[in-house]
Amino acid sequence: MSDKPYFVHASSFIDDNVEIGNGTKIWHFCHVQSGAVLGDRCILGQNVNIANDVRIGNNVKIQNNVSVYTGTEIEDDVFLGPSCVLTNVSNPRSQVLRHSLYEKTLIKRGATIGANATIVCGITLGRYCFIAAGAVVTKDVPDYAFIVGVPGKQKGWMSRHGHPLKPGPNGLMTCPESGFRYREASPGVLTCLDLNEEEPLPESLAKGKADYRTIKNSSQK
Repeated sequence: MSDKPYFVHASSFIDDNVEIGNGTKIWHFCHVQSGAVLGDRCILGQNVNIANDVRIGNNVKIQNNVSVYTGTEIEDDVFLGPSCVLTNVSNPRSQVLRHSLYEKTLIKRGATIGANATIVCGITLGRYCFIAAGAVVTKDVPDYAFIVGVPGKQKGWMSRHGHPLKPGPNGLMTCPESGFRYREASPGVLTCLDLNEEEPLPESLAKGKADYRTIKNSSQK
């Protein structure tokens, strides 16, 4: 019985000088390299690589086959979908060493990156933004933005619960799951009127009660 406050599967390898928070679970065939910091209650799925000196916040979910490279910082509550791709050099060449020139990528609190999406390095993904599966993101993304396509473009806004927001009276947009109201504080800047972006969800809203399509169909009636 392990006395450590986290779980590491026997097939995974954790280098020296790594910090792992309470309740974190690291599953099959993962590698966490020296200098990395993982917060509390994180989950690393199968075949995840965390490179040297990467910093990851609390409650981060990283699905199978994801590599998080040096230069990446991930805040709390981020979701990285299966086989999404992160980078750290914009112009890689095998013949040119750029190990001291890694570009910073910041993934802010609550962001979601869909399966097989690619994030080009040197950009910031805003709080609670939603990157659709297969998108290729090459520039900064605002808070709550919904990004689709190649290259990625903003299609609209996504609520904190992961639902597209439709404009209503007086510019208000309401999440069909939580009931939280949103409004553009200025052009291109969305804020939630009912809960500060840095506050945790109320316990009553932290567990889903219906799937995406059920909520979508219900809101269209």
